[in-house]
Amino acid sequence: MPHAPSSAPITIGLAEVHEAISATRPDDSCLVFRDRRFTWGEVTERTRRLANALLDRGLGCHTERSDLDGHDSGQDHIGVYLHNGNEYLEVMLGALKARVASFNINYRYVAEELRYLLDDAHARAIVVHSQFAPILAEVLPDLANLDVILQVPDDSGNDLLPGAVWYEDALAAASPDRPNVKWSADDLYMLYTGGTTGMPKGVMWRNGDAMVECFGGSRTATTVEEFVAEANTGLQALLAPPFMHGAGHWMSFRTWLGGGTIFVQPVPEQLDPVDIWTLVESERLNFLLIVGDAFARPLLDELEHPTGRGPYDLESLTVLLSGGAALSANLKVEFLQHLPTVMIVDGLGSSEAGGQVSHVSAGGNASTGTFELTSGNVILSPQLDAVLAPTDTTTGWLAKTGRLALGYLGDADKTARTYPTIDGQRYAVPGDRARFVDDHPDDLMVELHGRDSVTINSGGEKIFAEEVEAAVKAHPGVYDCVVAGRPSERWGSEVVAVVRIRSGHDVADTDLLSEAARHIARYKLPKAIVHVNEIVRSPSGKADYRWAKSIAQA
Repeated sequence: MPHAPSSAPITIGLAEVHEAISATRPDDSCLVFRDRRFTWGEVTERTRRLANALLDRGLGCHTERSDLDGHDSGQDHIGVYLHNGNEYLEVMLGALKARVASFNINYRYVAEELRYLLDDAHARAIVVHSQFAPILAEVLPDLANLDVILQVPDDSGNDLLPGAVWYEDALAAASPDRPNVKWSADDLYMLYTGGTTGMPKGVMWRNGDAMVECFGGSRTATTVEEFVAEANTGLQALLAPPFMHGAGHWMSFRTWLGGGTIFVQPVPEQLDPVDIWTLVESERLNFLLIVGDAFARPLLDELEHPTGRGPYDLESLTVLLSGGAALSANLKVEFLQHLPTVMIVDGLGSSEAGGQVSHVSAGGNASTGTFELTSGNVILSPQLDAVLAPTDTTTGWLAKTGRLALGYLGDADKTARTYPTIDGQRYAVPGDRARFVDDHPDDLMVELHGRDSVTINSGGEKIFAEEVEAAVKAHPGVYDCVVAGRPSERWGSEVVAVVRIRSGHDVADTDLLSEAARHIARYKLPKAIVHVNEIVRSPSGKADYRWAKSIAQA
């Protein structure tokens, strides 16, 4: 088994490391959005100003970490209710510099969902794009503690909310000096789960640990100088997913920890393939982050049939990373046909465990679903009472040990369930099912089966939705697919595939089932196929299984 990683907490925080890297390259590009190119020095000044603006309003840390339980916070919290842009990452970094914990807000929430989230997070402050101001205004009377509102103007033209201050005005009025607080690796990085299978929960990390386990910072550095010495990746990175989900801002901070430059697409409100490929081409970017098939299919369609122009020059692109959702093998093949020198990486992680395992496809070879088990990751027994040996192919739980999140904000019971202790060792168990693959004698390879929360129990068998989705999407006529269960008198629950067919393709259900049968056992095949014009997903590309279940049952 891979050796256990260090569980000693990191003693250096992200704010200190970012400032130290900035001091070595103050005039280099740090963040590019539309026609604004912010240098490292400018980002440092702007995030200091934001920190001082928050401190001037009485926000900060009131109880040190050492005096708290894992599910408690001693800091004020600021919600980030924004589309992608320079402000999003400035708020996350600037909040840390004020010892305030930022948290992500899904901008698709309706008023009831937003009220729940802001109440659950005990929000003291919020930064909001003007287009979301009307929804925020609906819930403000119910949120007595929310007393600091910074507003970012946009094309909506909505007026400033009562009591709010324009974001740029707040920065202009604040001091550019280093905030008069002592930064701490103990201060929180907080990430709310997506809520596609349950109510969102705030996962709390020490930011020092998150810097390594979530953001991919150096695992060997123990001093600021050592972190700075490894800030040499040369990444010129476009992070296409919304920053309101972990994948987007995890890789953003990974880019900064490597001393690189973050590029934000000019059209952040939606996935625009022309916008993305044009930016990669014009800026000669070498790294692109997407989220699974939902991002891949429209990007590939644009490469196949460029809109009103000739082929894109994408020779600079060397790495395509898919995080947060599966990228099907057939779509990897298509990418490698267009971009034969690109390395395609599947990255799997979770809010609760940080980064876990990855899979690389390159040189014309593409596959999906199996990952090398790396240090700190294990498979636990179905009963969560033992670590499985590599020779045991029982389907258990993918888990991680070492540096882990502290827990869920305000929820001791859920924290205990997700972070069990086995033989004195604490593990994070986010809910992914996995088993060892027995035909890889030289490597510890695991096969992932997706979240147990979307597992379908049919006729006494566990059927994993993501496995069936991959099998159906292997048909070239399928644009997208989400699988859910519905009640069945015969089976207890039966598999239903909700499918969107590609434009210009005429595909019979029998053809879909025949293709799927080439990849999965017949008992896993959908008992019904529902055709839709659009698959509902979160803006990050993750499937909305509650929606899929409602469609399947209807």
